Amino acid sequence: MVINRAALEAALEGDCPPVERVRYLGLLRRDSQALDEGLKLLPDSDSSDRRELLLVLAQIYQRQYHWHDAAVLHEKALRTVRNPEEEAYVRHHIGRRLFDEARFRSAADEFQWAADLYRVAGQLEAVEENRQAMRRALQVHSGERNGGRPAYELS
Repeated sequence: MVINRAALEAALEGDCPPVERVRYLGLLRRDSQALDEGLKLLPDSDSSDRRELLLVLAQIYQRQYHWHDAAVLHEKALRTVRNPEEEAYVRHHIGRRLFDEARFRSAADEFQWAADLYRVAGQLEAVEENRQAMRRALQVHSGERNGGRPAYELS
């Protein structure tokens, strides 16, 4: 959510790092420009920038309901990880996509996986965030299976 649109626009006019520029363009809903610039950056990006860029681009695809394109980028992001914390970060993003796709059981599994990886990495706050996300996904999944009204709202 953009709170200060003018500040983001100003940042784009200044000396903005390329990955942040793509992120800001996406936040401003200039999706086609963000995707165009981001996809051009991918071949020359180093691994950590590449991972973040892939996740930003996947998020733009998610907002457009292009689930397959987002999933492909998430899988590419997974291939850039070098340690449990980095993998947990990507797994969390995958869980968010799966939740948005209404694949709640699969989302819960990814959030649990992320929580386990964050635990190994000693990131206890991130462990709890992912466990909460997992519980929410399971709650929504359970509500749907039991024929009840979905426990979530689309915005």
